[in-house]
Amino acid sequence: MKVDVLVAEIGSTTTMVNAFDGVQGNLGLQADAPVVGNPGLPAEDGGSWLAPRYLGQGVAPTSVDQGDVRIGLDAAVADLSHRLGSSEAGLTWNRFYATSSAAGGLRMTVHGLVYDMTVRAGKEAALGAGANLHMVTAGKLREGDLEKLASIHPNIILIAGGVDYGERDTALYNARKIAELLEREKLHIPVIYAGNIENQDEVVRIFKNNDNFRDSGITKNSGGRLYVTENVYPRIDQLNIEPTRGIIQEVFERHITGGPGMEHIRERIDGPVVPTPGAVMRAARVLKAEIGDLVVLDVGGATTDVHSVTGGSEEISRILIAPEPEAKRTVEGDLGTYVSRRNVLKGRDLEQTLERLGLSKEEFEQALEALPAIPQYEAQFRLAEELARSAAVQALQRHAGSYRNLYGPEGKKQIAEGKDLSAVKCVIGTGGALTRLPNRQKILQMAVSGMPGTSLSPPQNVEYCFDNHYIMASLGVLSKEHPNAAVQLIKESLWPAPM
Repeated sequence: MKVDVLVAEIGSTTTMVNAFDGVQGNLGLQADAPVVGNPGLPAEDGGSWLAPRYLGQGVAPTSVDQGDVRIGLDAAVADLSHRLGSSEAGLTWNRFYATSSAAGGLRMTVHGLVYDMTVRAGKEAALGAGANLHMVTAGKLREGDLEKLASIHPNIILIAGGVDYGERDTALYNARKIAELLEREKLHIPVIYAGNIENQDEVVRIFKNNDNFRDSGITKNSGGRLYVTENVYPRIDQLNIEPTRGIIQEVFERHITGGPGMEHIRERIDGPVVPTPGAVMRAARVLKAEIGDLVVLDVGGATTDVHSVTGGSEEISRILIAPEPEAKRTVEGDLGTYVSRRNVLKGRDLEQTLERLGLSKEEFEQALEALPAIPQYEAQFRLAEELARSAAVQALQRHAGSYRNLYGPEGKKQIAEGKDLSAVKCVIGTGGALTRLPNRQKILQMAVSGMPGTSLSPPQNVEYCFDNHYIMASLGVLSKEHPNAAVQLIKESLWPAPM
């Protein structure tokens, strides 16, 4: 059996492989044009042409602990072959792509000048590109910071700082210290500079003196280990994060291998390995152009990610004290249904959960310890749903902004800070929990209804829908070359035709 495209998603706990037909022939269609078939892939009956369609999914445990992610990938392909009624040897494909968040995904550190300005802009760029932030600093790096940076051994280091034609010294100082650290420790880590444009030539000179960078080349766009791009915060209250997001994903694609065996995954696929959260964000942005402002809530085994693509409401924008990107991602590394499950339920929430489950504290601890990555029995499903509910509630509350009251000579004044979700029309559930658990609708509804009254939350009448095929990351990858096919497949996953 031959299919058009396979896309693997190598996660922290599970590896999936999704199969699609009729994708590549829709490259030239307009976004609103009807799909009449695929001019490039004949159907198996030898007569008609296929429209883009999702064929099926193979699943297997991710094999990081076995020392090679290829083991899990091969098992997922074998599972897919079985589900499609084909032997593994008989399944072939035209193109094979992959995303990954295994072994910590894309690890980054960000170093800027002022926390609420250049540092925050750098964080937004990194998170939106799919990174997991392991260190964030403001101001000049201290010796303790440098020791921590070396111990983290991130995949990418981002240096920001200073508006254009503003303060220069901090970013240059940090660049020198980081260059010295990398040379001293013989660390081959790509560096992105996205600060004051007046520093660009000086930053290039600093890293030219580093053997690691001199040998690999330096460019103001790509090609070496130093990447110089536009300032993420060029003027006060102006974010410019898209160029840096693009560079981060490019660097990940060039340099990062991720989990054990990932370097060999590159030999099997067409194109680069993409950070899974970055692929989900890309799918969300493509979908927003079709259906309007949205939130994607991804409850996973290790983390819970929230992606929002919305400009907010005009009313709140007038009282917002700092700019927010239209496309924003937050990642909660302490909230997950498997790897991070012991961190999720606490305090009063835990007490209420014990009452609902009818468990003592000791029984709950035993059930939590025995909970598998994929629930098998009713009691395990109930526990997983409680974990997913609590993770979703906490993650959405952390993602959203809020109202605040300021008191001055003229009395009380209401302001807003953070991400405004009040114009969101659709909340989408994806990830293992929100695509597979029986009570997923209730979980999403509780996440929205549980928002505090001071929160810039989605409206209560928001539409809830689900990535039923669990393919958003795959379609984010496909959307780079086949946006129209990806949009159609996303819609079919969110709103499947009645049986």
